[in-house]
Amino acid sequence: MKVLIITYYWPPAGGSGVQRWLFFVKYLRQYGIEPIVYTAGDAAYPIIDESLAKHVPEGTEVLHGRIWEPARLLRKSNKDLSAGFLPDNPGWKQKLLHYIRANFFVPDARMFWIKPSVRFLMEYLKNNPVDRIISTGPPHSTHLIARKLKRRTGIPWLADFRDPWTDIDFFHKLPLTPVNYARHRRMESSVLTRANILTVISSEMKRRYLPYNPNTHLIPNGFDGEIKKPEVFKGSEFVLTHIGMMNADRNHESFWKSIRTLLDEIPLFSVHLKIKLIGKIAPEVKRSIRRYNLTKYTEIIPYVPYEEMESVYASSAVLLLFINRVPGAKGIVTGKIFEYLRSGKPVLAIAPEDGDLSRIIKETRAGDVAGFKDEEKITGILRKFYELYRKKMLKAETTGIEIYSRKHLTGELAKLLKKQ
Repeated sequence: MKVLIITYYWPPAGGSGVQRWLFFVKYLRQYGIEPIVYTAGDAAYPIIDESLAKHVPEGTEVLHGRIWEPARLLRKSNKDLSAGFLPDNPGWKQKLLHYIRANFFVPDARMFWIKPSVRFLMEYLKNNPVDRIISTGPPHSTHLIARKLKRRTGIPWLADFRDPWTDIDFFHKLPLTPVNYARHRRMESSVLTRANILTVISSEMKRRYLPYNPNTHLIPNGFDGEIKKPEVFKGSEFVLTHIGMMNADRNHESFWKSIRTLLDEIPLFSVHLKIKLIGKIAPEVKRSIRRYNLTKYTEIIPYVPYEEMESVYASSAVLLLFINRVPGAKGIVTGKIFEYLRSGKPVLAIAPEDGDLSRIIKETRAGDVAGFKDEEKITGILRKFYELYRKKMLKAETTGIEIYSRKHLTGELAKLLKKQ
């Protein structure tokens, strides 16, 4: 079986968006499926990580379609322009740029890639037939490419959603006109109803999409590599590490207040504490750090390549996972939780206690979860972890995570593709 995978993110792109389908491609051949990847040539990726290229199987056919991205021009005007970093109090220039981005580029700033990609791929498919078409978004322009291909060729199509479309955490902040809001809804509905198969990353997303398409399946993100056996942490510092983007919606004041409380109550806590924030950090986060006088305890690292993350996990006492405080928070399952599980380190998550992420942490016994504003519980969890660290007894109790290995999940994907 041959499958054509349409993805904007592909090495040398870094960050979380590239990893899901990079690792599916890595293992698909083991299940009798040959992947052909179509991606953007000379894309304006915000993060570059050359180390991920080593996971592309030798001989994989990768097609590149030229892309014109207005995002390049917008970023020159505003270096902080990012969908996940919409400021709470933007100036007039930022407001204008966000309005342009939201209303002139629907469904997203890769919309100009749709027509040339359809032409390119229709020509390719004349001499190179495939059995399935797969699109993965965001950006959701990839789904519109696949929709047109299916309409013209009749080839069965799987639409994969790494994040929701109109239910994504920042959608309610976009300054959309009523006309463009309706356009998004129509486009989303057409993709959900016309795809032969939908795959999603959380149970809540599956619940939302099933009314549109009964052939909707949950295939979560996962981890690649050897599962680390949980061991007692023996580092000289009590290192709390958060990996990934931290925007304003992930900036939970309750956490910083809890840290300040423990610093004031426990004399030695100030001697051992170190907070590492790895990834892009919003100005609101930096202000909170200053407000609670935590600057000297905090290290901000812009990005660490995927292949160097092992040393980050090894040096961490506890891994932090902050979910966005937004209406759809119960359905958010960040990709990094699975690498956290593999690391064998205890996790402190600030998230809805009745959400999908909380269920995973509880089922795997990977750590503790506290609600967004539950300062008392967060303080109690941190105090517990610190006391165990002082007694040289701090370790995770993680179990039953094999079902989240990338190889196993690729097998589940292969079953769907062969059954259609």
